[in-house]
Amino acid sequence: MPSEAVVWSILFLPVAAFLITSLIIRPFLNRYSLLSGLLLILCLAVAFGLSLWALWAVNDADAAHRGASLEFPVHTWLDLGSAQIQMGLLLDPLTAIMLVVVTGVSLMIQIYSLGYMRHDPSFSRYFAYMALFTAAMLGLVLSVNILQLYAFWELVGLASYLLIGFWHDRPAAAAAAKKAFIVTRIGDVGFLLAIIFLFFKADEFAAAGLNALHIPDIWAAAQPALDGGSGILAGVALTWVTLGIFAGAAGKSGQFPLHTWLPDAMEGPTPVSALIHAATMVAAGVFLVGRFFPVFQQTAQTMTVVALIGGFTAFMAATMGLVMNDIKRVMAYSTISQLGYMMAALGLGAYGAALFHLFTHAFFKALLFLCAGSVNHASGTFNMRYMGGLRRQMPWTYLLMLIGGLSLVGIVPLAGFWSKDEILLSVWMERDNPAAQATFVLLIVGVLLTAFYTFRMIFMTFHGQFRGGGEQELKDAEEAQLPLPSGVSGQVHLAESPLVMLAPMAFLGFFAVVAGYLANPQWSALPLIQVPKHWITEYLGEGLTFAQPSIPSFSFGMALVSTVVALVGIGLAARLYSRKQGEAIDLVEPLERARPLHLLLTNKYYLDYLYEDLIVRRWFYQGLVAITDWVDRTLVDGFVDLLGGTFRTSGRLVTALQTGQVQFYGTFLIFGALVILVAFLIFGRGIRS
Repeated sequence: MPSEAVVWSILFLPVAAFLITSLIIRPFLNRYSLLSGLLLILCLAVAFGLSLWALWAVNDADAAHRGASLEFPVHTWLDLGSAQIQMGLLLDPLTAIMLVVVTGVSLMIQIYSLGYMRHDPSFSRYFAYMALFTAAMLGLVLSVNILQLYAFWELVGLASYLLIGFWHDRPAAAAAAKKAFIVTRIGDVGFLLAIIFLFFKADEFAAAGLNALHIPDIWAAAQPALDGGSGILAGVALTWVTLGIFAGAAGKSGQFPLHTWLPDAMEGPTPVSALIHAATMVAAGVFLVGRFFPVFQQTAQTMTVVALIGGFTAFMAATMGLVMNDIKRVMAYSTISQLGYMMAALGLGAYGAALFHLFTHAFFKALLFLCAGSVNHASGTFNMRYMGGLRRQMPWTYLLMLIGGLSLVGIVPLAGFWSKDEILLSVWMERDNPAAQATFVLLIVGVLLTAFYTFRMIFMTFHGQFRGGGEQELKDAEEAQLPLPSGVSGQVHLAESPLVMLAPMAFLGFFAVVAGYLANPQWSALPLIQVPKHWITEYLGEGLTFAQPSIPSFSFGMALVSTVVALVGIGLAARLYSRKQGEAIDLVEPLERARPLHLLLTNKYYLDYLYEDLIVRRWFYQGLVAITDWVDRTLVDGFVDLLGGTFRTSGRLVTALQTGQVQFYGTFLIFGALVILVAFLIFGRGIRS
């Protein structure tokens, strides 16, 4: 097994890059800002190598320890008696896989950023923030204490705020950063309440020899519920704790109804979007439910909530992806939808399938975002209505976008096929459960919609005739006297991206093809590589302490159904959007013919209007704020004004007596002395007697 120093190094390498860049390179060596990018890439390369070693070591352990949680010695930070706040490391199969995903994907994105961000004046600041973001995610997955995890959880939120609003001089970017921070904080309130509840259960945990904030002890506290006992965490208490944890996960992973921040987060640099959507922030929510899955298992109510919200999110986000014209927003809704698949699988007990999809999704989603950055680099816009015809000028980007798109859709034998089908099959196997029936329908419709919006994006971007890019978009905006679109440079360079951008895309493209079969070769009829069947799902399952979820065998029937549904979606997109080279695509959307539905989807089900206009501006400002304003002005200010007026009036009376004449003061002294004398004569005799 790897030593504690090795595992701590995985975390502290990007921390070192952040500190050196922030304290040395940026203030003193900013003219050599390239050093900041190279330093972070070097640190992540070493961390990636150490993460691979940790994965191999945990997997290669002997049978007695294989899959076991390796807890290194904890360091007590604060001793509160029954509840000790500790810092430490937890290395289990889930952690080992997440370390590889986070460091590997982040490494590719940082290499890509050398080309994408090379002309940005805040180059060093960008890499400092990216180092902090990666370090926060690594700290989150390594945490052994729930309070330690929460600290890194909030640090991930802070880093995302800094990166989404990286171009803070743009009003849209500043607003998007604030929106992401506030919406995710709403979910984090639930997570914090769950932690507070556990803290107040500290005495009961201590009586059982457990620490209420220690993650493996929280797993153990839920175990009696499996045997029908009444353990520390059982019944209503267990349900509320898990719902609180899920609220935090829903905020970070963009699950309904806390998904509205994620599309707006596209205002940040494209590599930031790739990192958020593939390996860090949104992955943190799925990881959190996976980390506490042994606790979630014990409450059917929460599992049902997770499954239904996941299924609905997968469907709803896919419908909005149908009508988006910003290429990054199409993929933002795609991410929300795919995270819905993962949550639905977790809610129905398919732990391995959900995290397997998280693993494959990291590769093809990062690839798709980097391809979007590549076409923006050439066309000067993210608006697909001004792209078109780019496949001849950008053949490698087109090929890699096609690979990523097919993997997202789930076409055999690409990575997304294996994990998506395992989720669908796992949900189908639970079809006796009404929640599973509803979830399956939502997910299979989501397959159709995913195929449609993915190839709508590819056809609008790469097929037909080029429609002027950012230059034309700016002209149209000026002619229509509209505000200039955000993120449009207006500089068109119709050429393939440089090698420093293409090489990471090619690496991710390779794994978008083979990662699914290499990691989980369900189709035993194709023994191309000698890997144990269901390696990743079995490996992840070995890390669980309680009931092991069933692992379905490969189903040709389910694969056929999902593939046919996906091909139908691709065919519909081709029918509506495919054009020959040189033939223009009409800027009037074919979907606009269904105007009420199109209006509903383009307005994102009016949820932003509900939250920002009705709840915040009207109900909150005109309701709660108006009431509190009345209380403040009438009651609070009124009481203060009354008190102040009383003293002001009495002060005026006293002022009238302050004449400054010695004779006047002498008269009052004599009068006061007489009063005291009379009082003494009258009352003093009674006191003596």
